[in-house]
This record gives sequence, C-alpha cells and structure tokens, in this order.
Amino acid sequence: MIKDIILPNLGEGIDSAEISEVVVKKGGIVSPDDIILVLESEKASMEIPAEVAGEVKEVMVKTGEEVVTGQILVKIELSQTQIEKEPYPENDENNKSIIETPSNIASKPEAIETLSKGSDSLFASPGVRRLSRELGINLELIRASGPKGRITKNDLHDYIKRKLAIAESGFSLSHSRPDVDFSQWGDVELKKLTKINLITGKRLQDAWQSIPHVTQFGSADITELDLYRKNIKEKALKKNIKVTFLPFFMKAVTHVLKEMPIFNSSLDQSEKNLVTKYYYHLGIAVDTPQGLTVPVIRNVDKKSILELSEELMDIGSRAINKKLKPDELKGGTFTISNLGSIGGSFFTPIINPPEVAILGVSRSNWELVYDNNSGEFIPRYILPFSLSYDHMVIDGAAGAVFTSKFSSVLANIDIFSAEK
Repeated sequence: MIKDIILPNLGEGIDSAEISEVVVKKGGIVSPDDIILVLESEKASMEIPAEVAGEVKEVMVKTGEEVVTGQILVKIELSQTQIEKEPYPENDENNKSIIETPSNIASKPEAIETLSKGSDSLFASPGVRRLSRELGINLELIRASGPKGRITKNDLHDYIKRKLAIAESGFSLSHSRPDVDFSQWGDVELKKLTKINLITGKRLQDAWQSIPHVTQFGSADITELDLYRKNIKEKALKKNIKVTFLPFFMKAVTHVLKEMPIFNSSLDQSEKNLVTKYYYHLGIAVDTPQGLTVPVIRNVDKKSILELSEELMDIGSRAINKKLKPDELKGGTFTISNLGSIGGSFFTPIINPPEVAILGVSRSNWELVYDNNSGEFIPRYILPFSLSYDHMVIDGAAGAVFTSKFSSVLANIDIFSAEK
C-alpha cells in the first residue's frame, strides 16, 4: 500500500512554504517520527515527519521548491506492521484523497481543495490560491461568496477591482521603495532577508492597512507580584523551571478575556458576524534568528503558573531551533508580544489576524509613586503595556476598561494564588 504524505495545513493564512532541506531519499526506510522535510514558512521553520513506517518510493519535491497545502511531498510504501495499524480501510470514501494506489491524487483538484481546508483555515481552490500568491494578495482580506465560505475567482477579481478604484482615487495602499545606490556614500553590505522576514512583513503590512488599529496605553503596579514571583521562582528552580513574569501576564489576560469576551473574538469573512471563542489559546511572539514567530499556548486558563513556565521554556527553545510543529502555530485567540527583557516603555503592536487584539508588554521600572495614606512618594515596580485592538469590533471605552482590568488583576496577588 502506498501512502502519499501531503503538506498539512500550516496555520491561519499560510498555504505555502519553501523547502529548505529534503532529508530522505528514494529507497530509504523511515519510521513515523523520522523527519522527511524541513520547511520555511512566514512564521517559522518546521520539520515534517513521515507519520508512517515504510520505504520511500518517490520524493516528489526538491530543495528550494515552493509547496502548497495539500501537495504530495513523498510517497511511502507502508510496511506490513504499518498496514495493520492503519485505522482506515482502503475502500473508505472519506480517505481516498489521503491513501490511494496508484497515486492519481494530483489529477483531482477537488481532493486537493478538500485537503487544503482545515477547520480554522481559508476555503479556496488551488487555482485561486495560486493566483493570490502571484498577485501578492492575502486571502484573509477577501470576503467569500461561495458555498461554505469558499473564496471564488470572482471574489478575488472583485477585491482587485476595489483596490484599483482606491488607487485611482488617489489613495494607495501600497508603495515602492526608491532604487538607491547606498554604496556611493560608503561601505555597505547586502544581506538577503529570510523568508520569514519577507512574508511576516507582508502579513503585518496587510494587517496594518486592513484593520483600523487603536492602541491604548496603560501601566500596572506589580510590586507585590514581583515578590510573589520571586518566591515561586526559588521553588521552581529546584525543578529546573524558569519562572518569568510572562505566565502571570498570560493568566491575567485570560482572566480579563473571560470578563470581556469581545477581545477573544474574530470577525467572520463577511465582516457581518462576530465569532466569540470560549477557549483561551494565547499566541506568544518569539524572536528567533530567522525572524519573528508566534507559537500558540493552548488552554491557558486550565494550566498553572509552573505548567505555563515549563511549556514556555520548551516552545521557546524549539522555536529558536526550528522544531515547532504546524499545529503549534495556529488556533490563537489573543497574542502577547513581550519586550520586557529588551527594554523600552511603550510600543504599538500590530494585530495578528484573525484576532482582534494584541497586548504589548514593555520593561518594568522602579518609579516613585505618591501614596495617599502616608503622604509620601514611595518606590513601586511599574509595568508599562500597550493594547492594540480592531476598532471595527471594539470601541475606545472597552479598550480603556480592558487595560484597567488588566492592571487590577496584576495588582491582586490573591487571584493568582487562588487559581491553578
């Protein structure tokens, strides 16, 4: 039995990636956990496992090639042991697009289209996806009119027409940089941007242009939280767990999201309905040598500070070493960008679509704060933070309430000691 290993859904808004390394060769023997390819997408570099045991019969791709969701990567002849483990019978109609002999899936665009639609991904045919890539258009910005929220070629053409109309009116959403020979003034070095840099930049530019951003600034007194964290930190070190402020920020954000669910929502593709989520999966921006990536920590509300600390250590290390899995880059409901270890007071973080808000955390500093009870200025440890939100969904009053609640939660140690 031949199994086609296909490119899985890599995350929200990502339907292609570049192959940076092909690990296997024809005739090689693989086990389920063996890596067959290393990919580089706009969010991260990631390894694709074989998933099954058997012999590599054919490698369908090569290094440097751009591959799309649903494309066949490698054909593997399953071992007898693997065949016995396969949960799906060969005559199961629901799996003919995944396991099929001979490999004629490439001639079935409808099968590839089905594969390219995950539960939280866009629904569009390979032709529409290919055209959008050629034109540099983010499909997340297009309103779908087809069945089941499918983006059609007409939807894509309508989007292009609207952008052309905007350009003709004198307002352009794009720009081109001047061609300047900088070497005429001194020594220069030309260094190619990574694919993550290029596509993340494009994605953020699209988000900035398509979402009406408002940024609310605030601060929180975390003097008592600092003492509480140091107490936990000493105990955690015995278990080789590093406890930073970030898991506390994550728990505080989740606490506020439960009170203000509009911040844990997304607009649907029609932009006429709001999808409120009652799960709390937080994206955590991680700076890697390859560029910015945003792995997702799931079910933050159900995990303790130590559990979150341990998971952050693991996922941060794997992000830097290109070991993240595709599923760890999608499904986020709210994002935190933490620059506290670097510095700065405030910044304006850009929303990560399809989310409607993002929190930017800066470095805490000791400040003299006037105390009404004593009538004196006393030193307090103050955290500056910035909340950017989608003004189509959230108004300024709600933004101010969110920042106020977030500050209050961080100042109340009882909330953290009472939770898991």
